[in-house]
Amino acid sequence: MKIPFVEPVICLSVFAVTLNSPLTTQYVYRRIWEETGNYSIALESNTSECAKNKSSPIFAFQEEVQKKVSLFNLEMDISGLIPGLVSTFVFLSHSDHGGRKFPLILSSVGALANSAWLCLLSYFALPIQLLIASTFIGALFGNYTTFLGASFAYIVDQCKEKKQRTIRIAIIDFLFGVVSGLTGLSSGYFIRGLGFVWSFLIVTVALFVNLIYILLFLEDSMKESSSQNISVSWTETFKNLFHRTYMLFKNASGEQQSLCCLLLFTMITYFFVTIGVSPIFVLYELDSPLCWDEVLIGYGSALGSVTFFSSFLGIWLFSYCMEDIHMAFIGTFTTMVGMAMTAFARTTLMMFLGTMFACLAFLETLGGITAVSTFNGIYSATVAWCKGFVFLLSAVLLLIPAISLCVIKYVSRNTGSYVLLIQEESSEDTSDR
Repeated sequence: MKIPFVEPVICLSVFAVTLNSPLTTQYVYRRIWEETGNYSIALESNTSECAKNKSSPIFAFQEEVQKKVSLFNLEMDISGLIPGLVSTFVFLSHSDHGGRKFPLILSSVGALANSAWLCLLSYFALPIQLLIASTFIGALFGNYTTFLGASFAYIVDQCKEKKQRTIRIAIIDFLFGVVSGLTGLSSGYFIRGLGFVWSFLIVTVALFVNLIYILLFLEDSMKESSSQNISVSWTETFKNLFHRTYMLFKNASGEQQSLCCLLLFTMITYFFVTIGVSPIFVLYELDSPLCWDEVLIGYGSALGSVTFFSSFLGIWLFSYCMEDIHMAFIGTFTTMVGMAMTAFARTTLMMFLGTMFACLAFLETLGGITAVSTFNGIYSATVAWCKGFVFLLSAVLLLIPAISLCVIKYVSRNTGSYVLLIQEESSEDTSDR
């Protein structure tokens, strides 16, 4: 019996990613801490191994560790950059004709292999540099962006009516908040109570169950055209993809083309900043003056997930009295405020407030390897003289999409609804073919 619901797949994947991300960062931090000097971090300790006094010998040592961890994360991100981009493009393009299960299966296999490797690496204390190789190999099978792209495409294939599609996507946004919030809240207790090996094993089991569900129980959303899918070659898939993009711009006026480019530029700029800076939060929280332990880091992660509920309710309520572009303004502004607050956070309460604002209406799971690499490099270069510089830079850079939204609002008055434009061009192209 096949099940036409991809929601269980998304929930298990969100659980695995939300638990695995802080686990990996803190595991790398502890390993580099121990390999750099004679200081060790006890898992059963209730306090973070962190010095707030600049005269302490540990203070200079932890600054060095912060640099090394940030540079190591940069190396991992770069190793998965090219294969991740290529595999995502290839797999999602092919899924338009070959079915959505294909990229779901491959990206799940890659995630499972990477998680299993983390189990072995932490159990046998293998060289931490092997993580770079595993990141590269895992990216060949696709990344989390590949998985989410295929999942949302699966829902679009099933929902023929726009209202039904909007409701299902809103439900998934709500599930994101529930699962990531509960997982983030408990992640610190996983580390403290079970250690890294068993915590990584739990992630591996969740990903294995997820893969079994996709392989044996998930119904293919494009089964009705399966006979036609087999005859479509990879070359034809690429041609169709570029053809649709070309026709979208060809049939539009000059102002409409500018509007489409502005929309893409705004989205890319916003997610470049927010996604790029997101992994820095854990390193920033581990360092002085905050000196958070694994439990507080989990609380911060869970607090950021609360914003999924606020965005869900906000969009639902404001949609009756406010244009979409005004809601985008609110999301960008609150993110700017959160980044600025984080840059000057010196207490746990201030950091919690900054986290809430910085994560508002922000879907971290949309990917952004290039951005992550960039901000890891910036943090490594500036951590010694200004730990919060990367967040101030983020707040300033967010002025770009804010200004771009102003231009979009002005242009859209003369060109009509930009959403309707994209839908009409896409439907016309589909009917022509």
